[in-house]
Amino acid sequence: MLAYFNRPAFISQAIIIVGLFLLSYGLSWWAEPRLEARVREIRGWPAVLRVIAILLRRLVWIIFVVSLTAGFVLVQSVGWPESSQLLSTVLLLALAWLVISVVSQAIHSRTLGRVFAIVGWIYVAATILGITENVVAVLDNLGFQIGSFRLSLLWLLKAVLFLGVLFWLAFSIGNFLDQRIQRSQELTPSLRVLSGKIVRVTLIIIAAVAWLSVIGINLTVITVFSGAIGVGIGFGLQKVVSNLFSGIIILLDRSIKPGDTISVGQTFGWIRELRARFVSVVTRDGREYLIPNEEFITREVINWSYSDDLVRIDVPFRASYDADPHKISAVAIEAATTVPRVVDAQMPACWLTAFGDSSLEFLLRFWIRDPQNGLTNVRGSVLLAVWDAFKTNGIDIPYPHREVIMKTPVKVDPGSAPAPG
Repeated sequence: MLAYFNRPAFISQAIIIVGLFLLSYGLSWWAEPRLEARVREIRGWPAVLRVIAILLRRLVWIIFVVSLTAGFVLVQSVGWPESSQLLSTVLLLALAWLVISVVSQAIHSRTLGRVFAIVGWIYVAATILGITENVVAVLDNLGFQIGSFRLSLLWLLKAVLFLGVLFWLAFSIGNFLDQRIQRSQELTPSLRVLSGKIVRVTLIIIAAVAWLSVIGINLTVITVFSGAIGVGIGFGLQKVVSNLFSGIIILLDRSIKPGDTISVGQTFGWIRELRARFVSVVTRDGREYLIPNEEFITREVINWSYSDDLVRIDVPFRASYDADPHKISAVAIEAATTVPRVVDAQMPACWLTAFGDSSLEFLLRFWIRDPQNGLTNVRGSVLLAVWDAFKTNGIDIPYPHREVIMKTPVKVDPGSAPAPG
């Protein structure tokens, strides 16, 4: 090896490679900020801009590969140095690293992308250098025998690599199909969620079975662990399994769906998302409650928009005995119709419900179609409209009067009276 490294052809090629890399680094340092400023001025085409951004981050390697290619062609045409093996090898390694690093950006997880890039480049580099068989033999020797099964570092690397690739494909295809299903207008929201979950689970199961087959594990071995898994689920994972099956039942009976306005206990809001273990409910104050699916099976749930989004709201109020009850009802109904959220399809109704101690008691009923926008605020808007209408029509809203009767005469001491003036 020392004799090979001391050859003039090797030294000259090494000098060319180092010089081209330094030149590529300098050119990328000068050109990258200028090209990035031009790219920022482009509007639209986000996918194309993302690809350009990925290439800009690897501008030094792009320039290095292009300059190495030009240098290799020039050396071949000139015939000096007489051997260009080092140039061709470094060119292939640099090109392989550039392609693999760009492809790894398609993986959303940064950690998995880096692992894929490093492992992929090592494999390609070993193939280019012609040492693949030697590396495989070394990795296979680092292991031990367990009965008829041999556990080695090579087997572990293959298992991890195939597991990552198969599950990445399963999740990527599952997300793509789920997005297509969610955009389908022919399916109900609950059926879209259920179909998406079935597709994802099916792809994950297929990936797991394929992984076990690829790494050489007999599928009948899994039956040995089925009893232990069943006991573990029965004792430790019963709540998880209960929530999982409760979620499936919710999707099948379509009792709730994304966008519904619901009340569960003290929580009032609308459903943002149905997950395998919980339901995401967003309240009016911006809080997001993750309620387990089991709660929707075992507890009472008020679905304000289950079969129809038309919701009736009752607002009680009082009026003075001095006013005409018929006029009070008409004025309250007219006031309610002035509120924008009160629908016109169902006219409001106002009923006299009782003769109170100091006032007439009424109940105003009206309908809205957007309960997800809040109930308290629309009640307040209607009450303010009724208040303004009563002021315009001279209708008083009474307050309690109390009459105190003294059974014994009350004597007033003149000396205790205040002096006039």
